[in-house]
Amino acid sequence: MDIHAIVFDINGTLIDIETDEGMEQVYRAIGHLLTYQGISLRRWEVRDLYFQIMKQQMAASQETYPEFDVVAVWREALLRNAIDYTRALPAGKLQQLPLLIAELQRGISRKRLCPFPQVPEVLGELKERYRLAIVSDAQSPYAVPELMAVGLHEYFDPIIISGDYGYRKPDPRLFQHALDKLQIHPSQAIFVGNDRYRDVFGAQQAGMKTVLFSPNQNAARTTGAEPDYIIYQFSELLEAIDFLAAL
Repeated sequence: MDIHAIVFDINGTLIDIETDEGMEQVYRAIGHLLTYQGISLRRWEVRDLYFQIMKQQMAASQETYPEFDVVAVWREALLRNAIDYTRALPAGKLQQLPLLIAELQRGISRKRLCPFPQVPEVLGELKERYRLAIVSDAQSPYAVPELMAVGLHEYFDPIIISGDYGYRKPDPRLFQHALDKLQIHPSQAIFVGNDRYRDVFGAQQAGMKTVLFSPNQNAARTTGAEPDYIIYQFSELLEAIDFLAAL
């Protein structure tokens, strides 16, 4: 195989992350922030409003694998609860406020954020030989800053995030967006992810070879398509790529 690019999932593949969107502190903090925008909501009202609008977004989608837009969720939440004071805020502030709330929500809910062992070293080696890209189910206000925070953002171009498109993996269109931007054929790319269905099945539907990363030795317990190669430590990726490239 003539491999030109390696495409990655983010969370669970490159980054070891733990978040808890149900944390009471998240919605208390957002409620307090909204007070300064003229909006008075209790923390449980903020939480219920967030999940209600998110579910409405998903239900209104015509996609097989719908994805929500977190900034649009908070924009709608502000619109539904705005008073004259809110509407009189500076236009620039009103435009940026949904993004700020999304970032606040994610930041407070985050418990752990770090790259998996050996990820920077392996990416450094791969960058010398291949183009590297991202296809991930996520929200850009979360994923891009988190990649930057752990020092990985500079390795990847393009970065394809499901929240920007309205659908998520395993929809093959997400993978195709990356291939189109890379200007390569699917057979010239390998996808690396940690989920047999969303990552392996999705990438195979797009015509790509796949590597399953299973850091917790749980590959046998997951369901979905069979990957072309399984690794249990990130350092094994170099050998996996060499193996697939030699086919």
